[in-house]
Order: sequence, then structure tokens, then C-alpha cells
Amino acid sequence: MTKQEFLNELSNGLSGLPQDDREEQLAFYSEMIDDRMEEGISETKAVEEIGSVDDIVSQIIADISFTKLVKEKITPEHTLQIWKILLIILGFPLWFPLLLSFGAVLLSLYIVIWSLIISLWAVEISLCVCAISGVITSIIYIVKGYVLLGTAMLGVGLFCAGLSILLFFGCIYVSKTTIYLTKKVILDIKTWYIRKEHSK
Repeated sequence: MTKQEFLNELSNGLSGLPQDDREEQLAFYSEMIDDRMEEGISETKAVEEIGSVDDIVSQIIADISFTKLVKEKITPEHTLQIWKILLIILGFPLWFPLLLSFGAVLLSLYIVIWSLIISLWAVEISLCVCAISGVITSIIYIVKGYVLLGTAMLGVGLFCAGLSILLFFGCIYVSKTTIYLTKKVILDIKTWYIRKEHSK
């Protein structure tokens, strides 16, 4: 792929972004390719080393805040007709509560998911505390001569330690997956919004 083909594909991928951001990104990648070519790398190799256009577009969209995208598009390019303004005002009692309810449901679901994750971490901490206290208590009982009770407490402590190790990896996996899915949903919403704006 030549530099110009790469920049054309990148420009198409970023076509829904604000003009200034798109031009800034195109200039940045154009300069990056030029720098590599000045080092003696061929044009196609320089373009290849930069990476896939789709990956670059996804990264750029992920880095731009959603509020910036909305702010850029919120100012209409043409004035609204009176009947559209009236329709928005008259429909406000209907569409605003629905929009608010939809947002509240999504926020509630997100809070519930994170509450479950926090609960898992709380159980993990409890198991660690039980493991440590079980081992300490077993030592105290054995020193005092209660060998049978001390052995039982040691078994409970080791059992809690084993469970805490297993649960630790589960907590890490669930937390990372939730963060990844959150980022993916935000990226998908941004991409959908950019494409919707571009198709107008």
C-alpha cells in the first residue's frame, strides 16, 4: 500500500470526526511515514510498519472523548424549522422521561455489575483474613497443648487460603473482562455515532 492509499483509507475511516481532528491525524501519520522513508525504508514498508488502518481508526476513536464528539455535532448547520421546534417542545413530556428512564436503567445495570465485582473482592479479602487468622490461631492452640483443635484450625486456615487463591484469579478475570467490555461498548457507541453523523 502506498502512502497516499493509506492516507485515503485513514481519511475515510475518520470521516465522521471533526475536521480539525481528522486533519491533525492525517498530518501526524503522513509525517510518520515521511520520517521512516527518510531513514531509508521503502514507502510500502514504511506504511506496513505503521499498522492496520482499522486498528489505527479504532485507537483514534477510543482516544477522543464522547463529550467532544457530541459538542462538535450539537450545533446544527441549519436552523430548525418552526414545526420541528414545536414538535420537540410538545413531545418533551413523552421523550424526556423515556430517555431519562433508559439512562437510569443502563446506569443501574452497570452499578449492579460493579457491586457484584466489589462483593467478590470482599469475599476474597474475608477468605485471606480467615486463612491468616486460622493459621495464627492453630499455632496458639498447639502451643497451649490443644493439638487436635490446633490441627483443625490449621486445616480451616489452609482451606481458606486455597479458596482465596482460586477466587483471586476469578476476581482478576471478572474485573478485567468488565473493564474490557465497558471500553468496547463505549468504542462501539462512538463508532456508531461517528458513522451516523457521517451518513447525514
